[in-house]
Amino acid sequence: MPYERSLHIEKRFQRAIDLISQRSVNAGQLAGLLGISRPTIQRMITELKRRGYTIRSVRDDHGWKYELIGRPSPISPSKQQ
Repeated sequence: MPYERSLHIEKRFQRAIDLISQRSVNAGQLAGLLGISRPTIQRMITELKRRGYTIRSVRDDHGWKYELIGRPSPISPSKQQ
Protein backbone atom coordinates (compact mmCIF):
# COMPACT_ATOMS: atom_id res chain seq x y z
CA MET A 1 0.00 0.00 0.00
CA PRO A 2 1.50 3.37 -1.01
CA TYR A 3 0.12 5.13 2.10
CA GLU A 4 1.68 2.58 4.45
CA ARG A 5 5.05 2.90 2.70
CA SER A 6 4.91 6.70 2.95
CA LEU A 7 3.99 6.49 6.62
CA HIS A 8 6.90 4.10 7.25
CA ILE A 9 9.33 6.45 5.49
CA GLU A 10 8.07 9.48 7.46
CA LYS A 11 8.47 7.58 10.73
CA ARG A 12 12.03 6.73 9.70
CA PHE A 13 12.71 10.41 8.99
CA GLN A 14 11.40 11.30 12.46
CA ARG A 15 13.52 8.58 14.08
CA ALA A 16 16.60 9.92 12.27
CA ILE A 17 15.86 13.44 13.51
CA ASP A 18 15.42 12.13 17.06
CA LEU A 19 18.71 10.22 16.94
CA ILE A 20 20.69 13.12 15.50
CA SER A 21 19.21 15.56 18.03
CA GLN A 22 20.06 13.29 20.99
CA ARG A 23 23.72 12.85 20.08
CA SER A 24 26.18 13.22 17.25
CA VAL A 25 26.10 10.14 15.03
CA ASN A 26 27.91 9.26 11.84
CA ALA A 27 26.33 7.82 8.70
CA GLY A 28 27.36 4.26 9.57
CA GLN A 29 25.90 4.45 13.07
CA LEU A 30 22.70 6.02 11.82
CA ALA A 31 22.37 3.40 9.08
CA GLY A 32 22.81 0.62 11.63
CA LEU A 33 20.31 2.09 14.06
CA LEU A 34 17.70 2.59 11.33
CA GLY A 35 18.45 -0.65 9.46
CA ILE A 36 19.14 1.06 6.13
CA SER A 37 22.15 1.66 3.90
CA ARG A 38 24.63 4.53 4.10
CA PRO A 39 23.58 5.88 0.68
CA THR A 40 19.99 6.00 1.96
CA ILE A 41 21.23 7.98 4.98
CA GLN A 42 22.86 10.48 2.61
CA ARG A 43 19.58 10.86 0.72
CA MET A 44 17.68 11.28 3.99
CA ILE A 45 20.04 14.00 5.22
CA THR A 46 19.67 15.82 1.90
CA GLU A 47 15.87 15.61 2.15
CA LEU A 48 15.83 16.74 5.78
CA LYS A 49 17.93 19.77 4.83
CA ARG A 50 15.52 20.49 1.97
CA ARG A 51 12.68 20.39 4.50
CA GLY A 52 14.38 23.08 6.56
CA TYR A 53 16.38 21.14 9.15
CA THR A 54 19.85 22.51 9.76
CA ILE A 55 22.17 19.53 9.96
CA ARG A 56 25.89 19.96 9.86
CA SER A 57 28.75 17.53 9.56
CA VAL A 58 31.35 17.90 12.27
CA ARG A 59 34.73 16.23 12.36
CA ASP A 60 36.04 14.90 15.67
CA ASP A 61 38.78 12.45 16.67
CA HIS A 62 36.69 9.54 15.37
CA GLY A 63 35.58 10.98 12.02
CA TRP A 64 32.57 12.86 10.67
CA LYS A 65 29.30 13.04 12.58
CA TYR A 66 25.96 14.71 12.01
CA GLU A 67 24.58 17.32 14.40
CA LEU A 68 21.10 18.82 14.33
CA ILE A 69 21.43 22.53 15.02
CA GLY A 70 18.08 23.84 13.78
CA ARG A 71 14.55 22.81 12.96
CA PRO A 72 12.25 24.34 10.38
CA SER A 73 10.19 27.21 11.69
CA PRO A 74 6.47 26.51 11.88
CA ILE A 75 4.28 28.14 9.27
CA SER A 76 1.92 30.66 10.76
CA PRO A 77 -1.76 30.30 9.80
CA SER A 78 -1.66 33.63 7.95
CA LYS A 79 1.07 32.34 5.62
CA GLN A 80 -0.77 29.13 4.70
CA GLN A 81 -2.79 29.50 1.52
